[in-house]
Amino acid sequence: MWAMESGHLLWALLFMQSLWPQLTDGATRVYYLGIQDVQWNYAPKGRNVITNQPLDSDIVASSFLKSDKNRIGGIYKKTIYKEYKDDSYTDEVAQPAWLGFLGPVLQAEVGDVILIHLKNFATRPYTIHPHGVFYEKDSEGSLYPDGSSGPLKADDSVPPGGSHIYNWTIPESHAPTDADPVCLTWIYHSHVDAPRDIATGLIGPLITCKRGALDGNSPPQRRDVDHDFFLLFSVVDENLSWHLDENIATYCSDPASVDKEDETFQESNKMHAINGFVFGNLPELNMCAQRRVAWHLFGMGNEVDVHTAFFHGQMLTTRGHHTDVAQIFPATFVTAEMVPWEPGTWLVSCQVNSHFRDGMQALYKVKSCSMAHPVDLLTGKVRQYFIEAHEIQWNYGPMGHDGSTGKNLREPGSISDKFFQKSSSRIGGTYWKVRYEAFQDETFQEKMQLEEDRHLGILGPVIRAEVGDTIQVVFYNRASQPFSMQPHGVFYEKDYEGTVYNDGSSHPGLVAKPFEKVTYRWTVPPHAGPTAQDPACLTWMYFSAADPIKDTNSGLVGPLLVCRAGALGADGKQKGVDKEFFLLFTVLDENKSWYSNANQAAAMLDFRLLSEDIEGFQDSNRMHAINGFLFSNLPRLDMCKGDTVAWHLLGLGTETDVHGVMFQGNTVQLQGMRKGAAMLFPHTFVMAIMKPDNLGTFEIYCQAGSHREAGMRAIYNVSQCPGHQATPRQRYQAARIYYIMAEEVEWDYCPDRSWELEWHNQSEKDSYGYIFLNNKDGLLGSRYKKAVFREYTDGTFRIPRPRTGPEEHLGILGPLIKGEVGDILTVVFKNNASRPYSVHAHGVLESTTGWPLAAEPAINGKLYANLRGLTMYQGERVAWYMLGMGQDVDLHTIHFHAESFLYRNGENYRADVVDLFPGTFEVVEMVASNPGTWLLHCHVTDHVHAGMETLFTVFSRTEHLSTITTITKEAEKAVTPRDIEEGNVKMLGMQIPIKNVEILASVLVAIGVTLLLVVLALGGMVWYQHRQRKLRRNRRSILDDSFKLLSFKQ
Repeated sequence: MWAMESGHLLWALLFMQSLWPQLTDGATRVYYLGIQDVQWNYAPKGRNVITNQPLDSDIVASSFLKSDKNRIGGIYKKTIYKEYKDDSYTDEVAQPAWLGFLGPVLQAEVGDVILIHLKNFATRPYTIHPHGVFYEKDSEGSLYPDGSSGPLKADDSVPPGGSHIYNWTIPESHAPTDADPVCLTWIYHSHVDAPRDIATGLIGPLITCKRGALDGNSPPQRRDVDHDFFLLFSVVDENLSWHLDENIATYCSDPASVDKEDETFQESNKMHAINGFVFGNLPELNMCAQRRVAWHLFGMGNEVDVHTAFFHGQMLTTRGHHTDVAQIFPATFVTAEMVPWEPGTWLVSCQVNSHFRDGMQALYKVKSCSMAHPVDLLTGKVRQYFIEAHEIQWNYGPMGHDGSTGKNLREPGSISDKFFQKSSSRIGGTYWKVRYEAFQDETFQEKMQLEEDRHLGILGPVIRAEVGDTIQVVFYNRASQPFSMQPHGVFYEKDYEGTVYNDGSSHPGLVAKPFEKVTYRWTVPPHAGPTAQDPACLTWMYFSAADPIKDTNSGLVGPLLVCRAGALGADGKQKGVDKEFFLLFTVLDENKSWYSNANQAAAMLDFRLLSEDIEGFQDSNRMHAINGFLFSNLPRLDMCKGDTVAWHLLGLGTETDVHGVMFQGNTVQLQGMRKGAAMLFPHTFVMAIMKPDNLGTFEIYCQAGSHREAGMRAIYNVSQCPGHQATPRQRYQAARIYYIMAEEVEWDYCPDRSWELEWHNQSEKDSYGYIFLNNKDGLLGSRYKKAVFREYTDGTFRIPRPRTGPEEHLGILGPLIKGEVGDILTVVFKNNASRPYSVHAHGVLESTTGWPLAAEPAINGKLYANLRGLTMYQGERVAWYMLGMGQDVDLHTIHFHAESFLYRNGENYRADVVDLFPGTFEVVEMVASNPGTWLLHCHVTDHVHAGMETLFTVFSRTEHLSTITTITKEAEKAVTPRDIEEGNVKMLGMQIPIKNVEILASVLVAIGVTLLLVVLALGGMVWYQHRQRKLRRNRRSILDDSFKLLSFKQ
């Protein structure tokens, strides 16, 4: 008994620190926020500022902003957060105009307390829920069934006229890491029904900073930057607003004629906004050249909210890397730093085609605030390129067959036939396009054609430069439309910009008319080159931007490489790299090409048949291509085993162009981390390094299922080349065997609807989950026949291996396969299902490949908090292994309430949202610090309402000690006769097969003996040290007596 109590005392001493409350040693920052209804104008200037057109003469802008009998227009009732000076809520604190409908900026440092006095002046319940800070249950501001009650629920829903005080802190566990910027970007928003509350307008920015970053002013200012800007990129869906019916009644001239389910009506209410402004109406983004600017960028919304923010004319630094674009998704946050160098009015826009078209654009102005001129740092070469825009007939499948399967591309009934069928209602695989082509000199007579560039396909020539260089491009437009060249990743003056917009200059945009020559001058100063954390060369892109959507779909795009000084050899190739490949992944939409009419005319189509299947015809013209090739028709990419191969990957297109680029058979390194796939979005660029060690022919493909099926794949081949030293055969240290069977089950995504119905406080029919879970009215319900992987004890596949408590959360997933470097993993697979399946592994050297199973939109196959087993104890270090699979709509941003985590991207960074895409896998590490039951969910609007959420529980340390006592008592219980009959014995709280008892007992005895020896050794060391100290004291005593005796004798 005493031994058990002393054990409890030891646990208590070890974990006492975790039991202390979250103490703070900083300032208390008090904010008075009121929730108010307002009338919001998305375009207060009354025109498209980007093109300087009145709304009436702009067809696209007027479709969103002009009111009509069944159209709301550009003014909506919204509900927003406003800041006040005190608790009287009478004196409003003025906010900068560019903040738009966002709430006020909340700021704090590590060690601070944030007190929010929230008063609801609106007509329905709302709250305030933060990201990135520590809070307890009474300050979470999020309504969901979490087992709490009484005062702990008061924060979950502040009624009209009500108020609540929220207490948030920034402890060290939520602090920016050493690698993070000085201040981290977060948000706050209402969370009664988060998707609808946010669509109504209740969202604002929050930053948490390192100690000493803020001054003592009110409001505080950052010491390290001159300007702070906060931008929300979002397709604001006013159809989800709580005020939709009121907006229809107020702004539609004939409200009775409105059909809220009509797709064109719904589309007119989706405002492609930056801070609530569209078509350049965002005001007053002004800054000084050569001053430090912090951009806090974040997204919110639905599956379409894939955003690439492009800052023309300047360079950003994000997480130690140089870029001019930022990738933004729902509930993800980017902190970017800029020192603008080039004065002028510049465009910031989302480069996703449909978002750019529909108004997600703004202007920012860089002023020359001082007389100091930047020092000329261009000490390198002038690199000349002669590039022509040339119209060609392009064949997406020149081999005529699938390079992977050998099947004819026009085989009836095949997927490829959809794209390559030539008939009176289909164009087939050959289209008129335009391509950038390189020539030797300004005469444009002799083309530059290299064998190693064959794989470029529709891409233009590679433009290369080093830091300090100047790039001079003579561009000859030999096509029938005006075209230009707009680069990423380099600097240029306004006179050499290739994009047309209203920037106040007399000749906006340098564009070449048909058969005109123009010269572009781009520079690569040090602040445009790779950083210390970047690879030696950065991958960029150039493209025509006279009309960015039509120009790029017509074919005008090419790669650009910017390297450190000295990184390129005399031949212009990157040093230390054996092979370079440039791959563009995009769905080229021939319906949006300049040559669409010409292609239809050349195909001699029967327009009567077209009108009967216009949707199918348009879909057949969307070519899922790699460098303009489908179905492995890209010329084979050859390399040698052991080569250093640089893959330069480019993205382009619209919101469906979310590409998980998978390299079968070998892995790649991205920013120092080993990966099996790289993610691409429109106007994003990745450089991956591969050192192939697996011989054979493999596929490169987009992991999004529909893209791969539609032909977005290519072939690469790894050979053992003469003269290349053979790699020594790998010595493996251990073998692990798994017995896995594919079996068919009836799977229930939501066996218990109580949590869902309590959350929404609605009847089953009115719940968001009705369409997914009801099996009436022609709906399937929540039960489906599925094929799943399940583990067995041996190769007989008779005894399933039971899942233990820690494995409960796996749900529909197969068993967790684990391995260490140096292991051989052997999977004995039996297919007990009714169709062919296999097991395919990512991230390992494989000898057999297969097809991964797709899943319904759920978390491990469960909806609405039906996933169980996500439990941990306060102070424990928890690894979360996050997997994304599915289609291009499977964009998931996973948010952990109440906890933050660290993720690695070259360095360690802090976050509370994980971005997941098809075919990507992330590992994040968390130290559980906040006891309670908390929400874990995807932040994408449709996924929240569809039930992609569950709960995780952090037990306090006191509960941990209680659990230890319980486990000990359970271990002391006698074995029951029923256990023996079933062939099991209960040991350590687990059912152990009798045949394994002796082995386990032997292991426990061995461990016990080892621990005994360790204890004896430690005891001996303590006794020896004690004896030595005693001997030293005795010697000192004898010496002291001797000195005393000598003194007496004297």
